[in-house]
Amino acid sequence: MATTAKKKPAKKKKKTNLQPLGERIVVERVLTQDKTSGGIFLPESAKDKQSRGTVVAVGEGRLLNDGSRSPLQVKPGDDVLFTSYGPEEFKDGDNEFLLMREDDVLAILG
Repeated sequence: MATTAKKKPAKKKKKTNLQPLGERIVVERVLTQDKTSGGIFLPESAKDKQSRGTVVAVGEGRLLNDGSRSPLQVKPGDDVLFTSYGPEEFKDGDNEFLLMREDDVLAILG
């Protein structure tokens, strides 16, 4: 029998018209797995919310006392690890995003 290669679904780039202010950033959370390593399917209520995501949009930076802006260390497209208590969740159409301060980001994943 001939084997057919399964194609991975194309990853849709999610866009938002939201422009965060100051040192705030918009992050799209990484989705959790639906199945455990043992093959058990998890319902939505049993899944842990990941504290990992991809930066979608960034603000202009923190306003300093002299009126200039401090540039942000993260940029759109960065994969980040963030605190679980910091982000504010919101929906833009069918997409779910997180709004947080840059200070809530713990690390940029390489």
